[in-house]
Amino acid sequence: MFDNKSRYTKLTPYEVSDHRGRKVKVVPVPPAPDQEPLGRHLLQQGQRTDHLSKHYLDDPAGYWRICEINDAMLPEQLTEKQEIVIPAKNSLK
Repeated sequence: MFDNKSRYTKLTPYEVSDHRGRKVKVVPVPPAPDQEPLGRHLLQQGQRTDHLSKHYLDDPAGYWRICEINDAMLPEQLTEKQEIVIPAKNSLK
């Protein structure tokens, strides 16, 4: 269901009941990775986290790492900040 590089690959889905009583499978939220900060980035208008993660992490799909280190659930939350923390490229443990 997930790409081999996904942080969700090793998590075990479980069943819950939705508000209609239907059984649905959900994937738990993975624990936040332990990341070392590289530094801070001053956001400019129109900059997106996938572009920043391509630039700093060499992985456009790694935008979630920028969100995690900035304690943001969604990338859109970071657009309200003037500066954000950028994780070091190889700091995932």
